[in-house]
Amino acid sequence: MTDFKDKMENAKDKIKGKTNETVGKITDDESQELKGKMQQKKAEIKDEYHDTKDDLSDKINDKIDEYDRKRDDHR
Repeated sequence: MTDFKDKMENAKDKIKGKTNETVGKITDDESQELKGKMQQKKAEIKDEYHDTKDDLSDKINDKIDEYDRKRDDHR
């Protein structure tokens, strides 16, 4: 459940960031444009973190399962 909630939060941050960036460009407000870019980058980094965490968890689980199978075969 947390993963879905995190993905939705990141998607929301990307949309808010793009909106702030666009409004900043239209109104020539560099501060708001930068804020939008930073919001988007923050969401991208969070997505990468969650993807890496999931990949690492999968690999560790696979190694543990492999170890358990080998141990069971030798009994």
